[in-house]
Amino acid sequence: MTKAEIIQAALKAWGRTLYLDTSLSHVARELKVCKPALYRHFRNKNALLQAMNGFFLEDFTAFFRPAYEKAMNGGDSTENIFTIIRAIAEYYARNVNVFIFSMVKLHDSKRDILTYMEDLRAKGLDFELFQHSIKKDYVFQPLIMRLINATLVFFMAGFHKEGKSLTNPPSEAAISQIIDAISEIIGRGLCYSNEEIISLDYEGLENRIVGTINTIEDDPLLKAVAGAVAETGPWETSMEQVAHRSGLSKSSLYGHFKNKQDMLHQLFITEFTRIMDFARQGMRQPVLVQEQLYLGIFSIAEYLRSKPDILVAMDWIRTRKINLGPAGKKKENPMPGFMRLFEELEIKPVHYNGFPFQEELWLSPWILFLIINTLMQTDSGQVAGKVPNSDIRFLYRFLTLGIGGARL
Repeated sequence: MTKAEIIQAALKAWGRTLYLDTSLSHVARELKVCKPALYRHFRNKNALLQAMNGFFLEDFTAFFRPAYEKAMNGGDSTENIFTIIRAIAEYYARNVNVFIFSMVKLHDSKRDILTYMEDLRAKGLDFELFQHSIKKDYVFQPLIMRLINATLVFFMAGFHKEGKSLTNPPSEAAISQIIDAISEIIGRGLCYSNEEIISLDYEGLENRIVGTINTIEDDPLLKAVAGAVAETGPWETSMEQVAHRSGLSKSSLYGHFKNKQDMLHQLFITEFTRIMDFARQGMRQPVLVQEQLYLGIFSIAEYLRSKPDILVAMDWIRTRKINLGPAGKKKENPMPGFMRLFEELEIKPVHYNGFPFQEELWLSPWILFLIINTLMQTDSGQVAGKVPNSDIRFLYRFLTLGIGGARL
């Protein structure tokens, strides 16, 4: 048994449950060995996680280097960008276990995508240098990089979930299809024109929403749940913590919630409903569809910026760490009817070549995923959600125009 075999076993064993349980016992069972045998190679779980991180960086670098060198030597900025995007998409499509690891353990940690850019730079993959090479055509600020990465992660997660890749490796045709689909949606967004988007009166639309959030009252008990989740995460949150925050006894909580899972379920469903209802109020105004779309996006952002605990709690969904189906049950359709917000608008029909998802199952979740991703990108020590309106506008341009929104 080698270190490499242990790492591969850990990727499989822990990845099946999205790293909810990272016990060395699970790895030992995967390898059919006794747990003490692992300690000859790794002194504890954290040492193994560090090794997995190193494996990911080495494996990704080896796979990605040819595409990087091709992009650095190419003459067309747009073609070079998609050389990079397609290579990353292919790597994640072919390596579901590593994809889950990078999604959950890396992009959900304090070391975000920009920190990993530094790690890759040390290995000769300098993305800042690549950005410099295309700056004559594109403004590739950190936010656009995060939006591209988040979009890739979102659709790749859907691809692997729908295809059950953990037990059914994707075919070459399926891999080619998802690479094309992700490239197209990053390239074109919702396929609006520059004129339709740039001409909007963003400040005027924002002023219709600002201040109206104050009319929504918080549920004190759910506010206590959100505070506990924001502080420690859903897996570490306990009924005792919520009881302390709410001023109730633990036994009294069971008069409101069946168990911890039911408590988390009620928090997320209630808040999603409130967020979507608030957004619908702003979108009902008689304006152009692209204005309604921005009003919906800005309304969600304004709601979450005003409630940082709720934002942090919602971020657990962005990283796929919580099951939103009914308490104690799994649900095939992950998007309840109340979340079909943007599907209610007469948005231009979007047709991508071979797109593997039904439109009604991805539009609102994708937009919400990017909104939360944008709001959570704050400096160390900064309150979650403290991003300027200019970031929300940039997000909107990316959603509607794709990377065309970053063209000079």
